[in-house]
Amino acid sequence: MLLVFVFGAKASTGILLPMLIVGDIFAVIYYNRYAQVKYLVRLLPFMMMGVALGTWAGDGMSEELFRKSMAIVILMSVIVMFWWDRRKSKKVPDHISFAGIMGLSAGFTTMVGNLAGSFVNLFFLAMRLPKEAFIGTTAWLFLIINLFKMPFHVWSWETISLQTVNVSAVSIPAIFLGLFVGIRILKKVTDAAFRRFILIVTAIGAVLIFLT
Repeated sequence: MLLVFVFGAKASTGILLPMLIVGDIFAVIYYNRYAQVKYLVRLLPFMMMGVALGTWAGDGMSEELFRKSMAIVILMSVIVMFWWDRRKSKKVPDHISFAGIMGLSAGFTTMVGNLAGSFVNLFFLAMRLPKEAFIGTTAWLFLIINLFKMPFHVWSWETISLQTVNVSAVSIPAIFLGLFVGIRILKKVTDAAFRRFILIVTAIGAVLIFLT
């Protein structure tokens, strides 16, 4: 959010991307053994299509309309997940259409505003992954997708250059600190508490997106 206010929405996506990749690499190194490949295979093709669509639509879309619409969709999804958690039946939505909708939405939103986390969180929560598998699979997913996005930012949108990379590099010590603190906290959190935390943070993120 702070990058959006300082650099503008589109420019901030290019500054943030290298920072995300650094975090993804270390998350993959630490949580690699927990990754669930079958969920990567299910989601990645749709996310890549969403990235391509987001690249094409990024210049012509009203940012305000996009953000408010996306915030509403995310909030509705969180409400559905809260309701689904309270149901007696815990059947996982395994139809390909669910992965398709979540993947396309995540790919599109990660390209336009680095907002894919909400949709990816909801997908993996629906799959009922334990916290380590959740983070390990998510780390691999975002590392692959963020590397896939790089050429679009460099040559299509021109939001990544040597100058922006220098700005991104300043944040690396803070990224390492955040990773260290996160790993320590995660060891003390139960799967149920982790699940509730993800839903609450996703909902708060949607409200902030709507208000900006």
